Amino acid sequence: MCWSAGADLLVGSAVTAVGVAAVLRAGPTRRLPLAALPVLLGVHQVVEAGVWSGWAWARTVWLVIALPLLPVYVPAAVRCATGRRSAAWFSVLGAAVAVPLAVALARHPATAHPHGHTLDYAIGVPAAGLLLAGYLAATVGALLCSGDRRLRRLGAVLGAGALVCGLLWRLAFVSTWCALAAVASVLLYDWAAEPDVNSRSRQRR
Repeated sequence: MCWSAGADLLVGSAVTAVGVAAVLRAGPTRRLPLAALPVLLGVHQVVEAGVWSGWAWARTVWLVIALPLLPVYVPAAVRCATGRRSAAWFSVLGAAVAVPLAVALARHPATAHPHGHTLDYAIGVPAAGLLLAGYLAATVGALLCSGDRRLRRLGAVLGAGALVCGLLWRLAFVSTWCALAAVASVLLYDWAAEPDVNSRSRQRR
């Protein structure tokens, strides 16, 4: 989520390009799904340019990626890349969060309107605070418990960045989620080169 349609297109295209480079760097290995995450994040931002223009399909696609897809995809990709058994628990948590979010999307029309330098989305999600906590625990927690030094660093950056971006978004000052996605894409590109030495032991939990 950026502060304008132009910013979404520009940053989204850059993040997608970094994601493609990360995919090529990772190659056909277990790291490929996680290395492809920036591609998903970049496409997500490009789609939001259509939300700024009021396109209904863009709102739906944006929310499907943001809400039910990411809390399932991220821990599953971490599990695939690292083989950590603990990641399976985060996948279960992500699925538990994704189900009510998907049901809300199916039952309620997605709305979005400009609010300051941000977009305000609404779909009538029940127990939003609890679901948000589960969402962050599933995505950030999977990275922090990955056993990989660089993925733990990514998790720490995303956790701290989410707090800052969330505060700025609440204040309707400016949306900086796209900047966080850009930072994450660069960190994943660095990680995609080769497995972290700490992850080679594949300690199981």
